[in-house]
Amino acid sequence: MNTKTLISIKTDKDLKKAAQETAEELGFSLGTLVNGFLRQFVRTKEISFSTSYKPSDYLMSVIDEAEKELASCKLPVYKNTKELRKALES
Repeated sequence: MNTKTLISIKTDKDLKKAAQETAEELGFSLGTLVNGFLRQFVRTKEISFSTSYKPSDYLMSVIDEAEKELASCKLPVYKNTKELRKALES
């Protein structure tokens, strides 16, 4: 007796493709990962989302740039929020 059923969901086409490719890189099918998530959800009655603890190369370059600006002591100083807003709008 077949106890499997089909779940249809709508998701962004690019997201689905990226998820399939990522799952494949890890040696899984997307269906296997979704089923694993559903089993965990039923077992724990919790939803857990986590992000990578490793910052991207882009984020690291932005952090490096910000640290250099801070070390240069050339960052602008504003006396109040009005001055800050004016600078942000320009």
